[in-house]
Amino acid sequence: MVVDRSSRLDRVFHALAHPARRAILRQLSVGERNLSELASPLQMTFPAASKHVRVLEGARLVRRRVAGRQHLCRLQAAPLRDAVLWTEQFRRHWEARFQALDALLEELKSEERLRPRRS
Repeated sequence: MVVDRSSRLDRVFHALAHPARRAILRQLSVGERNLSELASPLQMTFPAASKHVRVLEGARLVRRRVAGRQHLCRLQAAPLRDAVLWTEQFRRHWEARFQALDALLEELKSEERLRPRRS
């Protein structure tokens, strides 16, 4: 059975597209935080932070649990693996292209040094 990961990948990239959501993920990378702790450094309201967390939950990057009146959030980094694998193919492609360009530039510099100068 073929699993279509494109919609999941779309949700991950959409979630990562907003700076507030990236900031929330950075905060969660050191451990579980409640929603108020996530909202405070971003100077946003609880409802605004909650909306961002819902987007992150939709991408499966965050898991939220409610303990009494607290909404506790925890990072779920596994979906980032697909995003990393997808971008890695482009990194390898462009790295090879840049290495080829560097080699060509070095070759041109060597040829330039060997040419007699005109006065």
